[in-house]
Amino acid sequence: MKSLWKRIAELPLEIDGYQLERLEAGVTRDLTRVTTLVRLAGAGEEGVGEDVTWGAEAHDREQAAGPQRQLAGHWTLESFSALLAIDEPHKRWAYESAALDLALRQAGLSLAEALGREPRPVTFVVSPGLGDPPSADPLLRRLELYPGLRFKLDPSETWTDELLAELAATGAVVTVDLKAYYAHDAVPHDPVLYRRVAEALPDALIEDPAQEADTLAALEPYRARVTWDAPIHAIADVEQLPWPPRMLNSKPSRFGFLSELLDFYDYCAARHVALYGGGMFELGVGRGQIQYLASLFHPGAPNDVAPGGFNEREPRPGLPLSPLPAPPGDPGFR
Repeated sequence: MKSLWKRIAELPLEIDGYQLERLEAGVTRDLTRVTTLVRLAGAGEEGVGEDVTWGAEAHDREQAAGPQRQLAGHWTLESFSALLAIDEPHKRWAYESAALDLALRQAGLSLAEALGREPRPVTFVVSPGLGDPPSADPLLRRLELYPGLRFKLDPSETWTDELLAELAATGAVVTVDLKAYYAHDAVPHDPVLYRRVAEALPDALIEDPAQEADTLAALEPYRARVTWDAPIHAIADVEQLPWPPRMLNSKPSRFGFLSELLDFYDYCAARHVALYGGGMFELGVGRGQIQYLASLFHPGAPNDVAPGGFNEREPRPGLPLSPLPAPPGDPGFR
């Protein structure tokens, strides 16, 4: 059977030029998020991707430099990828996803058609912060508006037993992210905290624990619920985990290369590793693209790909409910 990447690697791609567009918005957890849209143009069509690199400074530098890359020409998706001299995965993904969108539009194909897959409605969760000091109120305010919402949360050493009990009582927490691999907002590598969270929320997935002897020992009884996100950039990263995972978080921009993302999907399918999707506070087309991929590869999972309105600092009525409708069959990758 032809691999997913081989199904699209030879798609023709014509590029006349490109433009950059800076996006900025306040999001939950009191963050100001900045991203950059990459707009590739060619043959009367436009393909768009989103650079979700963290830090406004990186985007400001990109805007100041302007479109300096020599991308014009006739390519395939494979030869275009080989052309890109971009080491940073999030930035590479912006150009590769824009190229995919453009090539599909020029061919008159949707991504679903090109890959031979059927898009399905997408289940999503919401990942608000709980404030400082942490409180269940951010969940409760959202549940008042949307009783069916489910959540992904980041535990901290300040979570009390009372807070854990209040969160458990909602029945709405489906994933806890221990964030052992982040320079900022990292959760202490505390086996006692790990065990408390695992016991208090017995049905929740446990994401990104530290791979240290004491923390892994604390989670040994809950191994079936342990999953990883931040360390996963390629198949090789999966093979270096302390045990074969049952489920993984798939964030496309971490892979950078479209080919590596699609090979990862094939690898996980062959080994019956379940997947769910995650976002990076996308402000533009990138949010729709991760929802599209979720619709093709893990539609019913606890995907952290909620519509952007759920990333605003305060909840508001009128937002789409989970599951999101399956994307239409329009040409492109959006």
